[in-house]
Amino acid sequence: MNVKLAPLSLALAGSLLAAPAFAEMHWQNNSLTYLYGKNFSVDSGEDGREAAIQQTITFEHASGWSWGDMFLFVDHKWFNGHSGKDGRTYYGEFSPRLSLGKVTGKDLSFGPIKDVLISATYERGESQADGTPNQVYLLGPAVDLAVPGFDRFAVNTYYRKPDGATGKPGGQWQITPTWAMTIPVGKSDILFDGYIDWVVNDKTSGGTELKKNFHFNPQVKYDLGKALNQKAGMLYVGIEYDYWTNKYGIEDSGAFNTDNNVVNFIVKAHYF
Repeated sequence: MNVKLAPLSLALAGSLLAAPAFAEMHWQNNSLTYLYGKNFSVDSGEDGREAAIQQTITFEHASGWSWGDMFLFVDHKWFNGHSGKDGRTYYGEFSPRLSLGKVTGKDLSFGPIKDVLISATYERGESQADGTPNQVYLLGPAVDLAVPGFDRFAVNTYYRKPDGATGKPGGQWQITPTWAMTIPVGKSDILFDGYIDWVVNDKTSGGTELKKNFHFNPQVKYDLGKALNQKAGMLYVGIEYDYWTNKYGIEDSGAFNTDNNVVNFIVKAHYF
């Protein structure tokens, strides 16, 4: 399948934001997160030590619009015991979704499906040493679901296309469920949210191989602000579990461990 996702996904995002009458914001949420963990595989530092401590500051933005919704985040990561550029890196994603129900003005709900959408994502990491960009474009259908007990539940299905300059093959398919559930506990709440990125097939092209992989990334957070009689949903503490087989599509082996299995400590502050 030869699909030029780069122009298409960027055109989708640009068209959604270009027309003021069409791009009316209904809500937004912004946050900063601090994460602390260790024993990361693959990118634990310049010498690959899995015991390296990784700290991350993440900015997140989510918003609802007259055309659909949008989510983006940027990670700034650094590894203890390393200095300079080798000890720091960044990664980000931009994900607009076009609601077919909103743009057509029709109720597309049926059964557990609340809405049908077109989802696009742009992934960007730090460029390679030779300046080659590290970026991926994703595009595909999505549904929002009404699942009892969940605040929200969505399933995005993507065709993945790495940037042509990287030499990595396109042709992988990814399924990405996302969810959030609020659980009352005493005078406060526990928020259970997260996502799964499941790349379901291997792909080889021009000698470059990307393996199927499974990334499970839930967070369990206690609403500390509400417990301290402050506004709910503003300050959380908790843990994030990061489980990733064949991380970055690199096959795990006895010589090179690419299976990630890490628990992070989290502090997350929301602001609007």
